[in-house]
Amino acid sequence: MPDDTSQNLISGGHLVAKALKAEGVEVIYTLCGGHIIDIYDGCVDEGIEVVDVRHEQVAAHAADGYARVTGKPGCAVVTAGPGTTDAVTGVANAFRAESPMLLIGGQGAHTQHKMGSLQDLPHVDMMTPITKFAATVPDTARAADMVSMAFRECYHGAPGPSFLEIPRDVLDAKVPVEKARVPAAGQYRASTRSAGDPEAVEKLADLLVHAEKPAILLGSQVWTTRGTEAAIDLVRTLNIPAYMNGAGRGTLPPGDPHHFQLSRRYAFSNADVIVIVGTPFDFRMGYGKRLSADATVVQIDLDYRTVGKNRDIDLGIVGDAGLILKSVTEAASGRLNGGASKRKEWLDELRAAEQTAIEKRLPSLRSNASPIHPYRLVSEINDFLTEDSIYIGDGGDIVTFSGQVVQPKSPGHWMDPGPLGTLGVGVPFVLAAKQARPDKEVVALFGDGAFSLTGWDFETLVRYNLPFVGIVGNNSSMNQIRYGQKAKYGEDRERVGNTLGDVPYDKFAQMLGGYGEEVRDPAGIGPALRRARESGKPSLINVWVDPDAYAPGTMNQTMYK
Repeated sequence: MPDDTSQNLISGGHLVAKALKAEGVEVIYTLCGGHIIDIYDGCVDEGIEVVDVRHEQVAAHAADGYARVTGKPGCAVVTAGPGTTDAVTGVANAFRAESPMLLIGGQGAHTQHKMGSLQDLPHVDMMTPITKFAATVPDTARAADMVSMAFRECYHGAPGPSFLEIPRDVLDAKVPVEKARVPAAGQYRASTRSAGDPEAVEKLADLLVHAEKPAILLGSQVWTTRGTEAAIDLVRTLNIPAYMNGAGRGTLPPGDPHHFQLSRRYAFSNADVIVIVGTPFDFRMGYGKRLSADATVVQIDLDYRTVGKNRDIDLGIVGDAGLILKSVTEAASGRLNGGASKRKEWLDELRAAEQTAIEKRLPSLRSNASPIHPYRLVSEINDFLTEDSIYIGDGGDIVTFSGQVVQPKSPGHWMDPGPLGTLGVGVPFVLAAKQARPDKEVVALFGDGAFSLTGWDFETLVRYNLPFVGIVGNNSSMNQIRYGQKAKYGEDRERVGNTLGDVPYDKFAQMLGGYGEEVRDPAGIGPALRRARESGKPSLINVWVDPDAYAPGTMNQTMYK
């Protein structure tokens, strides 16, 4: 129903919606509950789309995914108690992935505080460790102001999620409009784009000008800061081999002379200067131990706390990756001494290492075996992608295979959960990506275990008519864990707690109104993918893969040693 602004009154839910509108939020992801319906009513008036899903984890992951694709904060709205606890995993994933989103959770009325009201839980206490900001809205007149505050906190340092709990009586109550603070769009937070310490920028430029064997890793913050053009300009101007991970994949297109993927360990063992951009020294980087002890190491990051964590560095720069890389290129361009041209031998050396790695796995990439080798599946997917294909990986071992083969052809066209390693992000990321960019094709690879966690929201994709090409690499196993059990405890104990049923996911898709097809012959993968694309529907291609083939990344995990 309309608000009461004609009587100079406005409800808490309508104030929330006005604040969302001011932030530029175009859609909220939600699962309905009695505590939050006044927000829906406000969103209708503000022209904000309300997308209802089947599980609150999906709503939170979708808000995370929306932020990654658009560069604007995502928003999920869930009810109190189990609604909020169901969303915890999605918020935690956004926290580790540095993704700006706001989760709004309901709460019992203030007047029923500590009385055992329906779905009452200490939400703020639970959310505080996994958010950049968590608070209760204390009064209706503060509702819009608190929403704006939460969005502002999302961008303090590296981005991340915020949480607001809003009691039911605060949302439902009406206050005089003049008593409510409603921050105006674009006027309640400043730019966070910092170009870094100028002296440090000059020092990095000098290091790169004089380096003989430099290497750079372009991480997720290159995409977060929309620093793609600056990164490309730097590596091409200074002739530096570039490796990409996380959302940084696709910064350089496949085939670019500075695009490298499979020789990273060789490069980091032999480079004299290594620049790490927007990636922490966490488990993915061997906590920094995979970098040569003799190399000069430089780390660039949005978060001061990340720089130099787990490994000593020679130079650290805190700020916006795009602005810093642009400044470094400008500082170096005036003093190039021919060093860039002398790096041809270094690039040729790395290209040879890349080719050796490709040739080693070439038989598997072209394997005609049945069950299908996972390398053959991900190779076919890579060939299928276009410049307009957003690729989403949701799984364990099967996505580890894809990380070595699948190469997005455009910036911002790779999505995976990030360092929390959450299974189940695939369907909600599809939902967000296709809604945010309907002009793009969305291609998602699922492990069969991962898909089953949030797969019922395939129906949401059907309901909202959001076509995508989905592939389930089906080995009826949680294979990444199975390998570890086999390696540690032997073959007679490898099938404990990790074996799934032989589920025909193609029929599941058909049952829910999508397109489904089964593939057992590797020659059928490409044609099935093309038919899924042409169907114009949400689709699942159920590909039976070899359960006894494991990705090198799985076999090299230290927890299984």
